[in-house]
Amino acid sequence: MNKPVLIYGATGYTGRLVATHARDRGLPIVVAGRDPERVDVLAASLGVPGRAFDLVDPERIVAGLDGVAAVLNVAGPFRETAEPLVRAALASGVHYLDTTAEFSVYALAESVGADAVRAGVMVMSGVGWDVVPTDSLAVHTAARVANPDRIAIALRITGGFSRGSLASAAGIGDLGALVRETGTLTTLPASETRKFDLGHGQEEYTLAPMGDSITARRSTGIGNIRVYLRTDEGFPSADSAKDGPTPEERAVGRYAALVEVTGRDGEVARSVISTSTGYTFTQHSSVEIARRVAEGDYQPGFQSPASAYGPLAASIAGTRVTDL
Repeated sequence: MNKPVLIYGATGYTGRLVATHARDRGLPIVVAGRDPERVDVLAASLGVPGRAFDLVDPERIVAGLDGVAAVLNVAGPFRETAEPLVRAALASGVHYLDTTAEFSVYALAESVGADAVRAGVMVMSGVGWDVVPTDSLAVHTAARVANPDRIAIALRITGGFSRGSLASAAGIGDLGALVRETGTLTTLPASETRKFDLGHGQEEYTLAPMGDSITARRSTGIGNIRVYLRTDEGFPSADSAKDGPTPEERAVGRYAALVEVTGRDGEVARSVISTSTGYTFTQHSSVEIARRVAEGDYQPGFQSPASAYGPLAASIAGTRVTDL
């Protein structure tokens, strides 16, 4: 039997969704988090083992990862949870996965790539929405251009957010107009907007410092990347948010992204990906990647979803890719 995957943060909104789907898929899992009582209740309800440990003592974290193939971190804000779990995973020879959308965590994952190679493990941030759909679409669209040179990515997010997601998103604007130019991450003097049509007519999107500036570079090798974002209603404060969207809310609506790749000779290709809402997509994509890792399908070092698995998103239920 394969070693289990430890899901850290399993008692949170996204964590419960992911853990339940993993159990239903037959993936061996251990649910984990800080609060022993909440972990015990969840473990009993799912009929799986549970472990409770905080992320303060490195030795305790290493002990918490004993006997598992991988840790899937769904505990935000990831700027607080990723580094201690990454360091413990590297020390333990355990693969590290997370569902972050926080730029700093992608930078952390990239920075430990050589350490991960030496440890023989894979470190992958963003195994949900974002960046599985956009990374898959970047590889797909770049393949349609003879000499790809520039990528523009537009994310269209609809529906509600959990408190954890909003806490993770807090401070995103502090990074400014972060882009990748000629291979180097740089901050523009001012932000910019562009109009894209993702099936709702031309709409305005704003430059955003998303992890795709790191993952698209890893998966395609292209050195000029800009990422733009649009939400229907903006981001409410975490204090005003509910636990997360209801099952009925998760069942309706769609998330979408567009990737535009421009070649050195001016050739342009555009493709759009439409998926189920973000939390539903993350349930499926994170468990699928965790399953593959647990079964020995991985590449050591820092990887993006598409650098390891190609256009994986197309295999996730409810996903459609359209070339424009």
